[in-house]
Amino acid sequence: MIELKSKREIQLMQEGGEILKKVFVAVQPMIVEGVTTEALDALAEKVILEHGGKPAFKGYRGFPKTACISLNEAVVHGIPDSRKLKNGDVVSFDIGVQWKRFYTDAARTWLVGPADPKKKALIDTAKNSLDEALSAYQEGWRIGDLSIRIQQYIEDHGFQVVRDYAGHGIGRQLHEDPQVPNYGKAGRGAKIESGLVIAIEPMVTEGHYAVEMLEDGWTVLTKDRKNASHYEDTFAFTEDGFINLTSDGVH
Repeated sequence: MIELKSKREIQLMQEGGEILKKVFVAVQPMIVEGVTTEALDALAEKVILEHGGKPAFKGYRGFPKTACISLNEAVVHGIPDSRKLKNGDVVSFDIGVQWKRFYTDAARTWLVGPADPKKKALIDTAKNSLDEALSAYQEGWRIGDLSIRIQQYIEDHGFQVVRDYAGHGIGRQLHEDPQVPNYGKAGRGAKIESGLVIAIEPMVTEGHYAVEMLEDGWTVLTKDRKNASHYEDTFAFTEDGFINLTSDGVH
């Protein structure tokens, strides 16, 4: 069942989004060679707690850390550890916060060190697919209208989009209805209406979109071990259009 949100509830989620923006502002300068993913995780948790929030992921279904940090061929749900970042690494950083009983969720992908054109294109495609799809938004859309535009943009730029994982509704729970795939058909799926809040998260692969999970039960890798990127924002739809609750200008 889809739970539509009131203006007040959306406002609370936007306040949670402000905390995530602060996390990205703090973490992005730390994406440099030699820093461990554990250090990035600790910084993210510190920022969330300092601003009165609660890490949404820590303890969720047993996940042990505050952030999901996925490197290179890891698509999503990587567990922070003692590994040090190296120049050339593709770093996907996914973070959620609980603020006054409501959740907000967002992700960014960054490149360590000098820009590599191919890796930069991979990262930019994930971000831009989200921007392009939402820029075309019209009243009366269904989820599939959004999904197909994300898919088309990604494939038009020579990459593929993961099928096995999707965006989701969000609010009092971290994951709610509806599912928000990054591929699909126009006119399909739940209707996008005022009060709908969803986390939209394109996951883009350099090679084939097939993925598999590591033995840790969390980390999802591309089967062909080619690089992946992940970008996510939480959007609230209103009578006047939509609000990006987690956009921060930090890409």
